[in-house]
Amino acid sequence: RLRYICNDCNFVHYQNPNVVVGTIPLYVDEQGEVKILLCRRNIEPRHGFWTLPAGFLENDETSSEGAQRETIEESCANIDNLAIYRVFNVAHANQIHMFFRDDMMDGSFSTTSESSDVRLFGFDDIPWSELAFPTVHKALVDFVADHSGGDFAIEMIDIDHGYWKAMIESVK
Repeated sequence: RLRYICNDCNFVHYQNPNVVVGTIPLYVDEQGEVKILLCRRNIEPRHGFWTLPAGFLENDETSSEGAQRETIEESCANIDNLAIYRVFNVAHANQIHMFFRDDMMDGSFSTTSESSDVRLFGFDDIPWSELAFPTVHKALVDFVADHSGGDFAIEMIDIDHGYWKAMIESVK
């Protein structure tokens, strides 16, 4: 691959993918119904669309620490028991997305500067046609399907432009 190299010191400037980390926060309400916490984006890209709490991993933090931080920044939710669930290769965007399953420690959450609305959704109430990103869509589709059987196998999946088109068609 071609690389940017400093002519003076021969330093190689690598351009590596960004890592996005997020969570699938679960809450069991008073009736025993399992709900998922979603955030309505108050920032671009995809302003106004629903997403799982997620964002870019920072230097000097583990992927689970970053996912927990992003969940707090976007929803003020307290989470515990993080377990890796999905890893998505999004090569066309130079990104890797990692989603963790987790439990909300209580029912408290709120909006933030990054989220104009934060809500708990039952599996039948997820706003499929208003989801922001293909990786969020795929993580939720898989999670809802896996939840009934209780088998949450870790998977790595490639997401390309074709998945976005298929996602849009599936929610029409």
